[in-house]
Amino acid sequence: MRLTISFIFALLTISTASSAEVDESALSLKVDRAFPSLRLRRPVVITNAGDGSNRMFFATQQGVIHVIPNDSSVEKTATFLDIESQVVYNDKENEEGMLGLAFHPAYEQNGEFFVYYTTTDAPHTSVVSRFRVSKHNPNQADPESEEELLRVKQPYWNHNGGALAFGPGGYLYIALGDGGSGNDPHGNGQNLETLLASILRINVDRKDEGKNYSIPKDNPFVRRERARSEIWAYGLRNVWGMSFDRETGQLWAADVGQKLWEEINLITRGGNYGWNLREAKHKFGNNGSEASDELIDPIWEYHHEIGKSITGGSVYRGKKLPDLVGAYLYADYVSGRVWALRYDQAQKKVVANHSIPAKSMPICAFGEDEQGEIYFTDSFGFIYQLAPSAN
Repeated sequence: MRLTISFIFALLTISTASSAEVDESALSLKVDRAFPSLRLRRPVVITNAGDGSNRMFFATQQGVIHVIPNDSSVEKTATFLDIESQVVYNDKENEEGMLGLAFHPAYEQNGEFFVYYTTTDAPHTSVVSRFRVSKHNPNQADPESEEELLRVKQPYWNHNGGALAFGPGGYLYIALGDGGSGNDPHGNGQNLETLLASILRINVDRKDEGKNYSIPKDNPFVRRERARSEIWAYGLRNVWGMSFDRETGQLWAADVGQKLWEEINLITRGGNYGWNLREAKHKFGNNGSEASDELIDPIWEYHHEIGKSITGGSVYRGKKLPDLVGAYLYADYVSGRVWALRYDQAQKKVVANHSIPAKSMPICAFGEDEQGEIYFTDSFGFIYQLAPSAN
């Protein structure tokens, strides 16, 4: 048993390439407090409005969205939206709550933004709603403007997913977990008749009959019987962190593992990412499969000896840290480690997974400002950024 454990440990950070091919050196960066005077309650989303205002928005899991000018000296936030009274959050069942926030690409013109939250009006039920900014105050939303787009019943309190992101074509992508419990007991991962365990793609600018959104005609399962047409990709356990590379348009998603493996995926149209036949690249359960032409491998995985709950981030496209451009930043919530991963699209493999020196912290979200600079938060409510190391 000792030899087996030692062998596994030697392979912990190996993914789609051997350790000799992957640069795992530490970067000369440090972690700084971005807004030293601020502390929020469980901020799980960081984003910007893309309207030229350079403001930053933070959604807390309890149901409040804060807004600030992008100024490190800021001492307090303004409350952009407070729907805490209609959001379920419980510290002991802490995968429900407000989990997603995305601003419409034309927000400067239409004032629309979208929120994913667990509603108080039905047990274990996720809602995606459209809201609009106040006509009188740009730092305040109109809570009465809510228009519900989707309502998804969840069998359990965990694995809600919740990430929202607009893609290059202006469509809204929505990440939904497998519904919770363990082992995917309802088989949602491989079931196209449910929205669970999927990434959805919808058009929020048009409405199909009976819906407050429409389904793009080029969605992969539009013409398939016994399949939900909203689905863009499936076979995902619990995506925690989903973002588009603002330069290439590639959609990245970090999927939280169960027993042994965490994974990073490049999401493609109609892709099946294997859950619950596989966990990352490894056979899962009695009906599992290690190799299949129908299942898409993650580009990176790591063992639970390294960390036990991945937090997905973004590809860095800012200007302050030129050596980091093109690297995907991510972290592990349990081990508190932070990395910068480089994927070579031409070679179809990871070529570097640099560690970033940082004190162990439970990082729960990454996000970008309008310039592409990346920030991250921990569960204690502090906001961080990376800076060049003095060494």
